[in-house]
Amino acid sequence: AVKVLKTLRNHWKKTTFGVCLLSWGGNWLYGKHCDNLLRRAACQEAQAFGNQLIPSSMPLKKATVFLNPAACKGKARNLFEKNAAPILHLSGLDVTVVQTDYEGQAKKLLELMESTDLIIIAGGDGTVQEVLQELSDANVHLLSSCAQAVFSKIPIGFIPLGKTCTLSHTLYPESMNRVQHITNATLAILKGETVPLDVLQIKGEKEQPVFAVTGLRWGSYRDAGVKVSKYWYLGPLKTKAAHFFSTFKEWPQKHQAALMYLGPTERPPEEPEEKPSRPPLYVRLYRRLRLYWSSPRKEIPQEVTPEDWEELKLSTIELSIATRNRQLDLTRTEDFMDICIEADAVSKGQFVNRGSQKMRDPHVCPEGSQCIRASRCILQLPEGTEGSFGIDNEEYEAMPVEVKLLPRKLRFFCDPRMREQMFHAAVQ
Repeated sequence: AVKVLKTLRNHWKKTTFGVCLLSWGGNWLYGKHCDNLLRRAACQEAQAFGNQLIPSSMPLKKATVFLNPAACKGKARNLFEKNAAPILHLSGLDVTVVQTDYEGQAKKLLELMESTDLIIIAGGDGTVQEVLQELSDANVHLLSSCAQAVFSKIPIGFIPLGKTCTLSHTLYPESMNRVQHITNATLAILKGETVPLDVLQIKGEKEQPVFAVTGLRWGSYRDAGVKVSKYWYLGPLKTKAAHFFSTFKEWPQKHQAALMYLGPTERPPEEPEEKPSRPPLYVRLYRRLRLYWSSPRKEIPQEVTPEDWEELKLSTIELSIATRNRQLDLTRTEDFMDICIEADAVSKGQFVNRGSQKMRDPHVCPEGSQCIRASRCILQLPEGTEGSFGIDNEEYEAMPVEVKLLPRKLRFFCDPRMREQMFHAAVQ
């Protein structure tokens, strides 16, 4: 023992390195063990759903999973297969996995929509938008034609596998453990609780509309945030560095535009989920014959109320147009989106400090900003405007756009605890 102690003391550098290596290895193995325990517990919970008896005449529920294997720097497929796929299969669902890693697949997606009972999107914010966009590009005019009646009623599950998963903050409790976050999200799909989410339809002059569940950003904070990853070598200082070097451009940074908007709209009552029973055939024939033989009536022209558009010129360091999905209120009586116009008189120090806050919550509206509630707006940019929009964390060329709110268009599965919190917050 004395020899061992002398050897360790004489080679203290190697000893220190070895202790650090063993500590790290032990901590890594313990973390893997804890992750396996979480997976086992989630699978046991899913097995309870799979063991439930169903009538022989009732087919299995079909789930279509849209998986983006490129999410999370290519780790999404492995994360899905290890943490989510076993839970879905044990629950008794008939699962079909479609990878969203190639273009021109909209026709295939639409064929699957006709026979699926629920949709599961496995990826990040970009994957959610990609699935909606692929469907809209198939000339079905998703969310704006007869297809919306069918698609809007199909519940959607979201399994957060990407780098940015904004929706997960609304749908699931916060968790520092990635495995627990993914398994909680997958189990929430099996539990069946849903919440309605708003969608923004963003349309340029000639472009196909883009759909967003979070919102649109245009301004200096967004531009600086895109460059944060370039300063990876600065570690925790990379965010401040990106915003600091952004101030070397022309200062103050002003984005000028014209904005027209309509105010909030009154929320209609919820439609009953159960449809009335269909009348007998003879009753339907009688109604059609009576309608056919009845004399045509002159339609009384109804007065069309002119839309009350508000207009303003704006000069801002950043403009954001966001849904209320981040702060979901299931009891509110009006439908609207939030337009935040930030003041352009910001010091460089304020810009750097606020940039870190914007990285955590991109659509936060700082004190001193002009906040507008609208159901529809038109953003006109001066000719020659350069730069980009950030739409659900995806980059698009800046151009004049019309943004229209499609209230409660999609139903997403959520954790029952989060739904209960929403109702408690509304009551308070």
